[in-house]
Amino acid sequence: MAARLAKAGASAPRAKAAGDVLGRRALNRALLERQMLLRRASTTAEDAIERLVGMQAQAPYSPYVGLWSRLEGFHTGDLAALLLERRAVRIVVMRSTIHLLTARDCLALRPVMQPVLEQQFRAQRYAKALEAMDVDAIVAEGRALLEERPRTAADAAALLAERRPGADAESIHHALRALLPLVQVPPRGVWGQGGVPLCTTAQHWLGRPLSNDTAPDETMLRYLAAYGPATVSDVQAWSGLTRLREAAERLRPRLRTFRDEQGRELLDVPGAPLPHPDTPAPVRYLPEYDNALLSHADRTRILTPQDGKRIFTRGAVLVDGFVRARWTVARSRGTATLRVETFAPLSPAERTEVEAEGARMLEFAAADAKAREVTVEVAA
Repeated sequence: MAARLAKAGASAPRAKAAGDVLGRRALNRALLERQMLLRRASTTAEDAIERLVGMQAQAPYSPYVGLWSRLEGFHTGDLAALLLERRAVRIVVMRSTIHLLTARDCLALRPVMQPVLEQQFRAQRYAKALEAMDVDAIVAEGRALLEERPRTAADAAALLAERRPGADAESIHHALRALLPLVQVPPRGVWGQGGVPLCTTAQHWLGRPLSNDTAPDETMLRYLAAYGPATVSDVQAWSGLTRLREAAERLRPRLRTFRDEQGRELLDVPGAPLPHPDTPAPVRYLPEYDNALLSHADRTRILTPQDGKRIFTRGAVLVDGFVRARWTVARSRGTATLRVETFAPLSPAERTEVEAEGARMLEFAAADAKAREVTVEVAA
């Protein structure tokens, strides 16, 4: 862990001393630096995924764009190879959503998040529908089916329901998803390939057991290194974990603290970068659901509540470090068109940078297109 935190804090000078108030721009620049969005990093995709403590991945290709925006010389094959070589996986973890994790983080983080997944399942109607049944036996049979060969969780649930007259297959499906550490195996998530989400267990796919450590302390430290300074509520919003104040108090001797402009306490790891608020920030294209946009209870360090609604299910464009536009790519007759919709007028210099970075992104994301074009307009 110490090595991971050292990497996260080695590249930029501190702008404030512990106890100082950090404004919106200071928090923005800290987030961008730690997210490798102030400058592209010269590191591997595997290292970057670990530094980010995973990447949101319910849209299978989103992590590719997210890594391209963060890494020097990133190619789609870099991530595809990690998935095919079982060095990275797609699995339900933080916030009960699918994330891209390294194999090591999959084995370490899923046990930390497991109590949340179980609690959420037991609070849903699906658990009530299975009250009269032996859920542990259902899950054990499901594990055997999914380790026999990869299947969709829905197919496994249907087979299990057939063996139990009156059982609800949908409820069994949700039980398997919450109670088993299921990874989606390739070709799902491999650039240029499709396929239904076939699953097996993490232990079976990776050939190693899950960690026995369920304490959130190290996960919290890693979050702060990648997303801090942040409040306890921010950590809870990112992870889905609750009652983290106890962990924060345990860690307090190892942390530095600040305040935001509303007086809320911000926690941080020593040595993590705090660039000056006026540090220039280049235009960056982020994919839908990028963790930089979703990982705080108070997201105003990077977007406004209104703009958060505008980019839901869309990509986001950062201008001067903040969300100022959304983007989509459409294909027609061999032409790939990047459509950028800004939320307010851009200066001529900003528009030029948005178009130039967009052209580069489109060349990456639509390399097979015969023609490419970028359009920029103000959203209605």
